[in-house]
Amino acid sequence: MNSTIGRISAAVLLAGLSQAAFIQAATAQAMVQPQQDARDADDNPDVIVTAQKREQRIEDVPVTVTAVTGARMADLGVNSLSEVAQYIPGLQIQEQSANNPGFVIRGITSDSGSAQQGARVTLYYNGVDISRTRGAYQDLYDIERIEVVKGPQATLFGTAAAVGAISIISAKPRAGTEGGILASYGNFDRAQVSGYLNAGNDTLAGRIAFAYKYRDGYVRNIAGDPKVANQNQGRIDQDDLNGQDQRGVRGSLRWTPNPSLTADLVLTYDGQRNPGTAFKSRVFAPTGGQTGDYGYAELSGSPLSAEVLGKRKLGLTRNVYDANLTVAVDVAPGITFTTVNGYRRFDALEIFDADGGPAWYLEFGEDAKGDQWSHESRFAFDGTHYRASFGWNAFFENGQQRVPFSTEEGTYLACSVTPLFAPVRQLLNGAGLPTGTACVAANGSIPATRATALLSRGAAMVLPYSASFANYGRNNTYSVFADATWLPTPALELTAGARVLIEDRKSGYSNVMPDSRLLAGAGVFTSLLGAANTKGQLFEAQRSYAAILPRFNALYRLSDDVNLYATVSKGRRSPVVQLDAQRIVPLSVANSGAIPRLQIIPAENVWNYEGGIKGRVGPFSGAASVFYQRYKGFQVSVFENGLAVTRSAGSANNLGVELEANVAVHRWLSLFGTFAYIDGGIGDDPSNGVFAGNRFRLQPDTTASGGANVRIPLGTSATFYATPSATYRSKVYFELPNSEAISQGGYTLVNLRAGVEFGDQGRFHVGGFARNLTNKRYLIDAGNTGGTFGTPTYIAGEPRFYGVELGARF
Repeated sequence: MNSTIGRISAAVLLAGLSQAAFIQAATAQAMVQPQQDARDADDNPDVIVTAQKREQRIEDVPVTVTAVTGARMADLGVNSLSEVAQYIPGLQIQEQSANNPGFVIRGITSDSGSAQQGARVTLYYNGVDISRTRGAYQDLYDIERIEVVKGPQATLFGTAAAVGAISIISAKPRAGTEGGILASYGNFDRAQVSGYLNAGNDTLAGRIAFAYKYRDGYVRNIAGDPKVANQNQGRIDQDDLNGQDQRGVRGSLRWTPNPSLTADLVLTYDGQRNPGTAFKSRVFAPTGGQTGDYGYAELSGSPLSAEVLGKRKLGLTRNVYDANLTVAVDVAPGITFTTVNGYRRFDALEIFDADGGPAWYLEFGEDAKGDQWSHESRFAFDGTHYRASFGWNAFFENGQQRVPFSTEEGTYLACSVTPLFAPVRQLLNGAGLPTGTACVAANGSIPATRATALLSRGAAMVLPYSASFANYGRNNTYSVFADATWLPTPALELTAGARVLIEDRKSGYSNVMPDSRLLAGAGVFTSLLGAANTKGQLFEAQRSYAAILPRFNALYRLSDDVNLYATVSKGRRSPVVQLDAQRIVPLSVANSGAIPRLQIIPAENVWNYEGGIKGRVGPFSGAASVFYQRYKGFQVSVFENGLAVTRSAGSANNLGVELEANVAVHRWLSLFGTFAYIDGGIGDDPSNGVFAGNRFRLQPDTTASGGANVRIPLGTSATFYATPSATYRSKVYFELPNSEAISQGGYTLVNLRAGVEFGDQGRFHVGGFARNLTNKRYLIDAGNTGGTFGTPTYIAGEPRFYGVELGARF
């Protein structure tokens, strides 16, 4: 970190200069009577957020929060979390697949699928925690806004918000009848349609919204294609990779029997039938010998995929059901009671080819299921000099992650690079068979298919092998919380609060890991994955924990529209009751058993210190913040035997700056931009082991975005609109420990949406869109499951997408 002190000092200076300019402008504004015309007011409207569980202008919230409204998303032409994140400083969202998203706030990642492990970044949907990664992906349609709160705020967002929270708020029913529909078509046979219908009165209103999205895969997969030469002719004709086939529907009901009571019921279904993820190898060539990250692939899967893994083809089948009931009551003047209740269920099965090549080698599935129940009640008091809130929360979660595995024994032993099987590879080499990364030839043919015949001395040509392992988590959390705000003067607010929590964490583990028949013939009794065999027996362990998480905030009003703020808060990621199995006899003994192996990974604690300025001055609105975070017991996820496990990397630090600005230049032109710089990573202390001095996974040190919103009248009944934008992300490492081979250099993406609105109040529009206009090549992930077996795989990012769209409102 010392090597970047100069750069971070410059960034801090930049933030300081931005704040100084902001303060000077605010002071000047306060000294004269504002002369803001109607154009300024219309072009720079207030953004209302509920990050503190009550409606506030965004500049009045004494924490770092970014809000993206549904209107801004429509202008940008974005409708997925990963696309929205490109325009939010300090936020990265990686969608390797809908089943495996990675949420990154200020360089800190939450993406483990283990049911035994808690999340760092809280994802909220209409006020309910949906952070379990395999059930967290949520399609974006008919959205009111997305709020991103950075830094731990335990009294606001519960125990999982160790580094921040992403809150998705859907559009609610309202009085009147209205609706809208949007349809688009583009390259890669991309077809999308979404819409909503709203009807009701001031007492009872309903709203239904839907979205369907389809796109062919942008990475061609030749495996099994009868029209192309490949090593898998006559087997499953796999679909092209990194495609999309998803649908969602949401029904909402709002009941307001009197002005003092509002009840919202929201029911949501989200589902995917996506083709496989393009885990592409640089060493295992497809037929024809093309091994680049961005060319075609030959991901064959297993010929026994349906029987062993649960699905015939590579791809994802995922269903998510969500129910939410929120009731708000004005108990008395200045006193409100709100209760938020939620249930979420997910069931996701993803089949993937982890070796990234044509051989029947590392073929996996992941079958994740979970049920979540949540209840929160909160009383809030709002007075002239004091504000306060208190309440309680209960969260219950029951989940499991099962990973089936399929391979061919001889192929596995020939392709493996683990030292354990080196004697087998030497034996095969002596018989003239290439092994290791040469088990697939440069032209894509597979010499490894002869290994079983050689090792069995002709007794067998093919020996299918299957295994599975599963982890379970039953986690219950109970907490009480309180916040109090004192306003000693109209210009100053001081807030203190804390959450006290108790959690019960119960973990389970089981597997079926039969011994390899080829190895057993040589007197070595072990599973191919090297794991001890519980033979289906379930091991369980349980622990209970308690914690107190405080926060302190201050806000000072320079003017009615410009505020300084500072915050100190503590965040916590739950301890991990990590349970698996270990062998109890040597490899030379048959019928080996297993005993539980319990590892308690201590809680990860972070203290967050930050300050900033936010507000608006005439046509300008923006925010600038500086933060420092210090971690103890920093948890990292690493792959072992194809499964992500948690390890403690010791201490870590994070220092950064975030800026965002909007300028209404003219009625027909507004500009926007964001910038973030982070200098963070694992501490250099030797006690942090192999992780010492490493950057955080998926953490770019610099991100930026910018663009313009253009609206030019064309006569009296039509308007030309255009939103050109660009986003930048600097170099990232995809894994810990860092490796240059598992990284992606900085890159810029250029996007454009443009068209014409016409009709009464722009009821209709026709236009076009282009994302990644320059067709920039980049990776969204590398390493992956293949990396834990010594052969990393690489996932290409989206190429240029373009098309036309039509929309109508009534």
